[in-house]
Amino acid sequence: MHGRYRHGRGAVGAALALLASCGGSGSYVGSGGGGGGSGPPAFSSVPEVRVSQAQTLPAGCDGVAPAGTLYPGTAAEPSLVVNPNSDLNLIAAWQQNRWSTGGAQAIGLASSMDGGMTWARTSAAFSRCSGGNGINGGDYARATDVWLSVSPNGVVWALALAFTGQTLASGSASAMLVSHSNDGGSTWALPTTLIADGDTVFNDKGSITADPTNSSFVYATWDRLTSQTSGASYFAATSDGGTTWSLARPIYDPGANNQTIGNQIVVLPGGRLLDVFTEIDAGNTSAVKVLQSIDGGVSWSAPIKVADVHAVGTSDPHSGAAVRDGSDLVSAAVSPAGVVYLVWQDSRFASGGHDGIALSHSQDGGNTWATPVQVNADTAVQAFTPTVTVRADGVIAVTYYDLRNAGASTSQLLTDYWLVTSGDGVTFKETHLSGPFDLRLAPDSEGLFLGDYESLASHSTGFLPFFVQTNPGTAVSSDAFIAFPPASAATAAAAQVFTAREAAEVRLGPAARSRVAARLALVRAQRLLGR
Repeated sequence: MHGRYRHGRGAVGAALALLASCGGSGSYVGSGGGGGGSGPPAFSSVPEVRVSQAQTLPAGCDGVAPAGTLYPGTAAEPSLVVNPNSDLNLIAAWQQNRWSTGGAQAIGLASSMDGGMTWARTSAAFSRCSGGNGINGGDYARATDVWLSVSPNGVVWALALAFTGQTLASGSASAMLVSHSNDGGSTWALPTTLIADGDTVFNDKGSITADPTNSSFVYATWDRLTSQTSGASYFAATSDGGTTWSLARPIYDPGANNQTIGNQIVVLPGGRLLDVFTEIDAGNTSAVKVLQSIDGGVSWSAPIKVADVHAVGTSDPHSGAAVRDGSDLVSAAVSPAGVVYLVWQDSRFASGGHDGIALSHSQDGGNTWATPVQVNADTAVQAFTPTVTVRADGVIAVTYYDLRNAGASTSQLLTDYWLVTSGDGVTFKETHLSGPFDLRLAPDSEGLFLGDYESLASHSTGFLPFFVQTNPGTAVSSDAFIAFPPASAATAAAAQVFTAREAAEVRLGPAARSRVAARLALVRAQRLLGR
C-alpha cells in the first residue's frame, strides 16, 4: 500500500451531497468551461472523484535505454469493478505514465472501501517499475492493457500485457500476466504468467472475465501476433480459482494476413461463453465477430459475423491531428436475461463522414444479431470510444466521448464525456458526465491518447463510469476519474431524450472507403508500437 488519499467525507450519500452542494471540492468537477471564442455552453455535470494521482517513478526503473517520449503524470485505459459482496468496495486500475512508443511505466491500482470517495493506491509486480524482477515474474520494461474482473466470492483478477522492446523487434519479449487480490484490492499476489514469448510473436490486448456464478472459473483471452499482419485469438482458463491455469492455446485463427483484436469473453446465463472481437482482414476491412463455447472454452464454434465496421476514426477538426480512439475495439455486456449488447465506433450513420456509436444485440445466445442502431445523442459530431454495461434491473448504459464543443475554441480540442441509458434499447436519455476538457493535453502515442477503451461498472444504486480526461493547465497531464450520475441516470430537466437510429442503408463512396482503410492501416501501425 502506498498511502490513502481522500476526495470526500463520511458515507457515500453524504459525500456526494457535499460535492454537489459545494460546486467543486477536492477533485470534484462541476460545470464545463473552456477557452477561445464565446466558449462552450455550461453543463450540469455530475460529481466525480479523481482516482489516479501523479506518480514519479525512479529514473531508469524500467532497466532499458529510453525509447520514445515519457509522459509522467499521465493515466490511460482505466478498468473498474465492484465487489459483488459490497457496493462500497471498488477496485480500479489504469496505465501510469504513458510512453509515446507504447505501454506505460507501470500499472496503477487502487481500492476504495467507501464507494469511491477515498482511494488507497496499491501495486502489483507487472513491470520493473512496480517491483517486477526475474524472480517474481514481472521482469518487463513496460506494462499496458490492464483489465479487471471479480468473482462471486470477491476475489479480484487483474490481467496485464507486460513487454520489453517494440513489437516483433529483435530481442523483444511479451507476456500475459495475471494477479489476484483476496482482500478487495488492498494487496495483490505475485503475477502468474499465462504465456511468454520472445521476439518472433507479440501478445496483445487481453481481457479477463470471472464467471459471475461460479468462483472456480475465470477466463482470459487476447490476440497473438505472429507477423505484422497476422494474429490469432488465444485463450487460457482456470477451473480451480487460479491455483492452476490451462495451457494457453489458439481458439480462432483468421488466416494469413488477417488478425483479431479486442477479444473479450462474456458469460451468458447457463454458462455459454461468447468471445467477442474485431477481425481486421487483408485489404483493410474489418468486422465484429463472436465465437461460442458451451463447454467452458474446451471447444469453440466457427465465427459468427455481427456486422461490418466502418470506423473512420477521430481527428482534431482544427489541426487534422489523429486522436487515438477505440475504433478498432468492441465493448460487450450481457443482461440478467441473457441479452448480449455490443457497441463500437462506426461511420455508417453518416455515410462515412464521421463516427457515431453503434449498438447491436442478440437475444439467442449470439446466433443472430439485430441491425446496428446509433445511440449517441448528437449525431452531427464525432463520437468515439464507447463502453457498454447492463445494470441488474436490465437498464442499458453506454458512455462515450464526443466533440460537439470543439468549435468553441481553435486553441484547444474541447471534448466531453457522456452517458446514455435505456430500459428498452430504443428510447435513450443523455447525461453529461464531464468536460469540456482539452484533449490536446493528452499524451501523444501515434495520436492523442486517453486509452483504447474506458470502463463502466454498475451496482445496486446506479452506474459508475470510470474514464480518463486531461487536467486543466497547459502541460500534458491526464488522470482517471470516477463519476456518480444520479440513480435514475438522468434528471428529467437535464436529459435529452432520443430514439436510437438505424442507418437506412450503408453506402460508402470511394472517399469514405479510403478513410476506413486508412484508419485500419493506422491501427496496424499502432499495434507495432507495442500498444
